[in-house]
Amino acid sequence: MKFIVSSSYLLKQLQVLGGIINSNNTLPILDNFLFDLDGNSLTVSASDLETTVSSQLDVESNENGSVCIPARLLLDTLKTFPEQPLTFTVEENNTVEISSNHGKYALAYAAGEEFPSAVELKDPSETKVQGDILATAISKTIFASGNDDLRPVMSGVFFQFSTEGLTFVATDAHKLVKYTREDVAASQTAEFIMPKKPLNLLKSILAGSEEEVTIEYNDSNAKFSFENTTMICRLIDGKYPNYEAVIPKENPNKLSIDRNQFLNSVRRVSIFSNKTTHQIRLKIAGAELNISAEDIDYSNKAEERLTCDYQGDDMQIGFNSRFLTEMLNNLTSDDVSLEMSLPNRAGILTPGDGLDEGEHVTMLVMPVMLNN
Repeated sequence: MKFIVSSSYLLKQLQVLGGIINSNNTLPILDNFLFDLDGNSLTVSASDLETTVSSQLDVESNENGSVCIPARLLLDTLKTFPEQPLTFTVEENNTVEISSNHGKYALAYAAGEEFPSAVELKDPSETKVQGDILATAISKTIFASGNDDLRPVMSGVFFQFSTEGLTFVATDAHKLVKYTREDVAASQTAEFIMPKKPLNLLKSILAGSEEEVTIEYNDSNAKFSFENTTMICRLIDGKYPNYEAVIPKENPNKLSIDRNQFLNSVRRVSIFSNKTTHQIRLKIAGAELNISAEDIDYSNKAEERLTCDYQGDDMQIGFNSRFLTEMLNNLTSDDVSLEMSLPNRAGILTPGDGLDEGEHVTMLVMPVMLNN
């Protein structure tokens, strides 16, 4: 088996696939890329058993065969080459020889049959979404998902497809983000929970992509296909909590404020907050927002006053500054509005501008009890 491929083209594809390989695999074969050659089409795959990613590359060859090549060693080697054609030849003595303009490099390989084969989806449902819409939906929600092994359903992003639109939800019980697109719809209703690792990979590959992504899914697996790449991953098993029930519907107190100004104030003031609770206090009266924090143990305290647009009763409410900062950071609008009902009910943060037609973002942040 022998093929010729451009070094930078191969490296670009392998770096994407390398993102799925774990640093400490239980099965040594998973430390390899699977190279599957069929004439002038080479399919390279990487897997961690839960997720398998494959890319199809055009190469010069008229042979067939498959081998597993050590991923780390191959990536480290390819990174050092300037752009040039490389010839891969599988030798009899269990090595793959790579020939460049200046030298030869031999790597031990394993048989292609040892590599675990990807799952075939039985009777999947299908939806098509534009790449950058999917990437935006992931990046707007994934930061809010939890890391609790005891509640695996919360450690992923909930995909909810319907004929009206697509909804993506993530929560860790302290904060919740719901991202909706009404300009894209599915042919039928479906719900599944996607794990974080494959989503992070998709986000980085699809950012800014005009390509159409085909999403196929059944009860246990989902498959994403676009351009020359496919990704199959196992879904998180379980029922997602009823998130609609925690979003308060009646919020008479509404605060509108410049996002950057608000974010910078919260950042500054939170430096003086208690290091375990990260508690900051918002005191709103008339057109004035007072942000303060105090760490009684060290006698540190800070207070800032901002002007804002506020309709509602005067109120004081406490938040964890880390959650608030994360949410404000994730929004891209110039203005944000914070809607509240009572100091012990969640606040709802929404962007005031900068969204596409049919795009909605709702962020929910739980308050912390203020100790007066």
